[in-house]
Amino acid sequence: MKFFKKRGPTQPISKIREWCNALVFAVIVASLVRWLVLEAFTIPSSSMEQTLLTGDFIFVSKLHYGVRTPKTPLQIPLTHQTIGSTGIPSYLDWVQLPQYRLPGCSHVKRGDQVVFNYPMELDRPIDLRTYYIKRCVGLPGDVLHISNAQVYVNDMPQPQYPGLQYRYYLKTTATLPDRFFRQHSIREYSPVQAGYLVYTTPDTATQLESIAFIQEIHRVVMPAGMADSQIYSSSATCPWNADHFGPITVPARGMTIPVNERTLMQYERAITYHEGHRDVQINDNQLWIDGQQVASYTFQQDYYFVMGDNRHNSADARFWSFVPEDHIVGKAVLILFSLDPSKRFLSKIRWRRVCRLIN
Repeated sequence: MKFFKKRGPTQPISKIREWCNALVFAVIVASLVRWLVLEAFTIPSSSMEQTLLTGDFIFVSKLHYGVRTPKTPLQIPLTHQTIGSTGIPSYLDWVQLPQYRLPGCSHVKRGDQVVFNYPMELDRPIDLRTYYIKRCVGLPGDVLHISNAQVYVNDMPQPQYPGLQYRYYLKTTATLPDRFFRQHSIREYSPVQAGYLVYTTPDTATQLESIAFIQEIHRVVMPAGMADSQIYSSSATCPWNADHFGPITVPARGMTIPVNERTLMQYERAITYHEGHRDVQINDNQLWIDGQQVASYTFQQDYYFVMGDNRHNSADARFWSFVPEDHIVGKAVLILFSLDPSKRFLSKIRWRRVCRLIN
């Protein structure tokens, strides 16, 4: 009696199957690396200049703050929102899982350049909202205010990071060519009466003062007490603008606030959109949650206050409120390479920015 049958010769694997197996393996490995370790991003706008430039390709570490578990599982691997540039959604939101954060090797710190999902993109799941990058200037529980464009946290002035730039008025005796602005790394400028409005760093502004044909240069800030309707929570009782803002306390998990006109104005979006309640109603300065009126509110998660380094040309927390902890993606750690969109061929490459660490 034969217990073992002699096996015939194995059929060779076809080249097509080999390529398919290799492709599936590569997609799985790339997806795991992208989820657990590093993800690549492109800087699309000038809100972080001069620190990060439009066209920088950066790596964002998921290990620093801890990896988020997937919330939207029905998604094509290695995509975000759409399939390439087709505009076709790359996901289905039929299934939404509870989201958790695995332990990380650090916490968000003041000064970190943080990538997060845009909190006000409410028509998409949290993990598929548009990626933003800003500098964290306020941690949970911090009391933050801005005076004359200077950020103060807990009454302490915050560092003037090397890349910070502001809006300046440049009065000149002559028309300046584009070459002049390129020489001084000024990428955003526009002609105004008797001069130019430019966005640059304080160091560059000091250098420009010594040029003979520049008569005057000064920072342009909005006066205190002038309310800007674009600023979140700005009103007649809180006449805030981008240069004079607050004071405001950044919400922290477990922090309790009384419900009144001022607190509802400052924290309405956090309570309404990011705390996980099914039904939130605010009427006549009264707060109703799931059909019950509450006289005080305790926050369920931490929040952060973020700003762009291009302080006068950045849509940040001053305009749309706080970043919830569950929207944090990771920390920007490395500029892999950088392409100047205004140039062509090899001249597009910014060689000085290749493999440059982000501080």
